[in-house]
Amino acid sequence: MSTESINRRLSRWVAGLAYSDIPPEVLDRARGVMLQGLSSCLLGHEFPETKQAIRLVEDEEQGIAGTTTALVKGRRFTRVGAAFINAEMMFAGGKWDTFRMVCHPSCAVLPAALMAAEVTRCSGREFLTGVVAGYEVMERLAADFVPTILARGFHSGALFSIFGAATAVAKIMRLTEDQVHGTLAQCVNLAAGNLEGGRSGGRSVREGAAVRNALLAVGLARQGIPGGDTVFEGEAGFYFAYAGNREGHLTHSFTGARTADFAAITGKLGEQWVFLETLYRIYSTAGYNIAHVDVTAALCKRDNIQPEQVERVECLVNWLESQYPSPAFPSRRTDIVPGPEQPHYYAAYAILTGGFPVTKNVVQKVGEADPAGIGEMMQRVRVIPSHTQSLFAPRVTIHTRDGVAHAWQATGQEFVLTFDQLAQRLSPIGAVAAIGQKQYADLIAECRQIEQAKDLGRLIALTCAPLSCRSQS
Repeated sequence: MSTESINRRLSRWVAGLAYSDIPPEVLDRARGVMLQGLSSCLLGHEFPETKQAIRLVEDEEQGIAGTTTALVKGRRFTRVGAAFINAEMMFAGGKWDTFRMVCHPSCAVLPAALMAAEVTRCSGREFLTGVVAGYEVMERLAADFVPTILARGFHSGALFSIFGAATAVAKIMRLTEDQVHGTLAQCVNLAAGNLEGGRSGGRSVREGAAVRNALLAVGLARQGIPGGDTVFEGEAGFYFAYAGNREGHLTHSFTGARTADFAAITGKLGEQWVFLETLYRIYSTAGYNIAHVDVTAALCKRDNIQPEQVERVECLVNWLESQYPSPAFPSRRTDIVPGPEQPHYYAAYAILTGGFPVTKNVVQKVGEADPAGIGEMMQRVRVIPSHTQSLFAPRVTIHTRDGVAHAWQATGQEFVLTFDQLAQRLSPIGAVAAIGQKQYADLIAECRQIEQAKDLGRLIALTCAPLSCRSQS
């Protein structure tokens, strides 16, 4: 086994990665996460979190002429300001991607990459390469450690996002191997994320803060400030600090495993793509809810189950999905009391309507009204935690009044979609987006053919609403 450090192996791979090295299915996923993230901005540009981010940046940047675009708004801010606003806007919109339940790479990788692409005027191919590098590094570093880190009080999504964002920027800005090495090392110093704020009535700034710190890490590396070599696996390194040890011992796991292999973080780089495990949150809700819609709807359709026939519903889920975000510090138990933003609600919605609206956001109180009978139907749904059930793969059993039990076992891959599948499912967004249906269709087309673009100017312009529609807030 190689004696090189994790940082050195990752840095060499990132610096050497070429567009031609990336398989078609990985490029397709990169185009997809781009469309998903931009769609989230279109939905979230008027939400309170976005407005707060803009006010913060306006206050910080008084008298400074910006050169980087805040999406949808079309206004210019500094590099850091625009990237922060776009991260908060993407997060607010709710159309994230999801990796291992609590990591949402798009909200950090894409705003950082878009900023770097606008500054460097890189090609679409260079942009996609940076996005792929950012996702792969972030998700490999996070993979097996997410539940254990959550159980120690840290927010894994926020903690690991800095690595994805910084890697994407470093790649697009064509940093050398040593500079990428320095960037990742500085990210270890700047990584942050804690659960207590959200548990005690606050709102933690997560991916947005990670993006700001990622740009600082890149800046330090570009100035030649060296980083440490064993910053991840060393005696006082990242995993010792956040996972509690440097031997790979896990206190919690999605699969039941109790040991993580550090060699797997850099094993088969460029051959096996962890990025392909990224799921799309088609619905604007927590990832553990999304499969309850499609699986329950598919079961009702297959067996022609009508709402009035349903006696009770049992949803067997991975136990960590019932104690969000952390088994040690749950702020939301999803297996006790039915309610909005719980699996019970989404299963009941699917029974009553055959699906769930892509443009509806329960938290932001946006979209169609709930169907009649949703409250009563929720009471018939029971969520059952299991230590053997796979993540995001509920087994849904509908017991009908005639005594028959109808079951459907999810695979956990229901929301691994091709670009064209994703575009089809997101298409209703055009009817409510500020840019209108025609421009949204053009945006989809531009994402589909982004490799042909000389730069990202047109893509960014297509996200921006006509001047007459832009909010001045």
